[in-house]
Amino acid sequence: MLFDLRARGRRRTVKVIYAALAILMGGGLVFFGVGGSVGGGLFDALNSDNGSNVSDTFSKRAESLQRQVAAHPRDAKLWAELTRAQYQEATTGDGIDDSGVFTASGQKKLAAAARSWNRYLALKPKKVDDTVATLMVQALGPAGLNRLDDATTALEYVIDVRPKSFGLYSQLAQLAYLAGQTRKGDLASAKAIALAPKDQRETIKSTILEVKKQVAEQALGTSTTTTP
Repeated sequence: MLFDLRARGRRRTVKVIYAALAILMGGGLVFFGVGGSVGGGLFDALNSDNGSNVSDTFSKRAESLQRQVAAHPRDAKLWAELTRAQYQEATTGDGIDDSGVFTASGQKKLAAAARSWNRYLALKPKKVDDTVATLMVQALGPAGLNRLDDATTALEYVIDVRPKSFGLYSQLAQLAYLAGQTRKGDLASAKAIALAPKDQRETIKSTILEVKKQVAEQALGTSTTTTP
């Protein structure tokens, strides 16, 4: 994989870029449970059961949904809700350490969410739940499971459903470059610049090009290091 997070420079680069993705795309979803047919955002949990443990709330929800999908394995909506619950479970309790990094337990729960996500997609829903896809961009990205190709695909599902915006295409360009998908990054970059207001185009362009440049430099450094 192009981005080995053990390398200090790469870790710094992807953390900065992916932190922006997480803030722009995921905060409202995690805290408010936006878009789900069933509640389950963090604030819902905080307000439930007279302040019961948030992690336990999400764990119980995930367990309940696991029983439901076992009984109804062809129900795509249930698989989407299970994916959401498993992601939320991974982001609470012992899933994240004090510095905000996923622990081994959190990674395991993210992997479970990824499996549920794949089961959901395999059922070919008529319209992919973009709120769940947004969570999976984070779960599969550098801050999570580091499956960059899959994270890029998840973001494309978000773009397919939501109104076209330069922000989303800018995020897609940067994530595609991180994944080593240069052609896709170039196409998304061009789309982002075309959709951006005139007074923001240069800023958007320079931001994306800086990511592309860093990716190219890191790839070159990797090649130089591994060449006998």
